[in-house]
Amino acid sequence: MDNIVVKQEQMLLRRFQDLANMAEVRECLLFTDFLNLHEQDLFLRTKNELQRIKYFSYGGFSEAERKILCFCGDLMINNEDDIDFPISCLHIKPQNPKFSDKLSHRDILGAVLNLGIDRSKVGDIILDNNESYLFCNTSIDNFIINELSKIKHTIVSASLIDKDDFVYKPNLKPISGTVTSVRLDSILSIAFKGSRSNLSGLIAGGKVFVNSKNILSNSYLLKENDVVSVRGYGKFIYLGERNRTKKGRLSVKILLYE
Repeated sequence: MDNIVVKQEQMLLRRFQDLANMAEVRECLLFTDFLNLHEQDLFLRTKNELQRIKYFSYGGFSEAERKILCFCGDLMINNEDDIDFPISCLHIKPQNPKFSDKLSHRDILGAVLNLGIDRSKVGDIILDNNESYLFCNTSIDNFIINELSKIKHTIVSASLIDKDDFVYKPNLKPISGTVTSVRLDSILSIAFKGSRSNLSGLIAGGKVFVNSKNILSNSYLLKENDVVSVRGYGKFIYLGERNRTKKGRLSVKILLYE
């Protein structure tokens, strides 16, 4: 592993330890910035080494991939719903939709980061036709609203909305196929229409996550309703086995996020 990556991971682990210690001593809530899947996996792998307090994570909506982690030292809190995570939802839209560029996730993220904002302060970005919803740390929501005026050649405006008013309806494409087993590499080949040998390299390369946990084994067996994310490819929900064919193969179904 690259020395820079190792040092970054060590710094993040120390940050987890510091937050856990302070939350326990002060009996309060402390939060990280938005964590990507790799960082969430790092926490999950080291969680048992931290203080025996409660931990919660949230990204602004239930299906969010990037999440803020809460270190909960408050003995009275037992539910994620009781926590006011420092997350804002911004609605970004073209001022003149008729003359708007076709804006992508990369376009929106790039414009926000070009304002001098750190990536860790920004959560998921959800596209809705040519409008979008951006989740960010509450400390920067007004700054984005005031400073974000243009994405590519399109004049835009950003406004704060209540997170409860955001309704996420992902476009899910059902895909079916048959496999000899529900090994991770076999299901990836169904989801992304590739060979097991090619896709297994993604697993070995640390690019595949199941329920936010980094999986490095090709033979990992998926369970019903597991959420699988693959860097550079996409995300899907494994719905499970449907039946067995006459040749003994398993008929499986997934829902691919488009």
